[in-house]
Amino acid sequence: MKIIISDQSTFAIYEQIVNQVREAILKKELVTGEAMPSIRMLAKDLGVSVITTKRAYEELEKEHLIEAVAGKGFYVCGINEERVKEKQTILLEEQFAKLIQDAKQAGLSLEQVQDLVTVLYEEI
Repeated sequence: MKIIISDQSTFAIYEQIVNQVREAILKKELVTGEAMPSIRMLAKDLGVSVITTKRAYEELEKEHLIEAVAGKGFYVCGINEERVKEKQTILLEEQFAKLIQDAKQAGLSLEQVQDLVTVLYEEI
């Protein structure tokens, strides 16, 4: 699993880590029982603070995506795909709301926004 941190992202660094780990689990790039890097190792690899990676791991634990095993580290849990998809949908709704607000302020019509989304969706 490779995590890429972007300075241009609207998400905080810990959120970028959480989102990418969540996506890797959904895509089965990370499987149940697989060991995660230690908090310190991940912080060093990403060039971020230990506090940031600790917060990301805490969020992942709250979502029951990873679990801490005393004296051994962190491991990927079995997932409820519907729950993870719901969480991603909520994040997307927030992003779409911001983009729609920006589009309205720019004077774009609903049809123009729909056309733009269609073109971009087909290109990606």
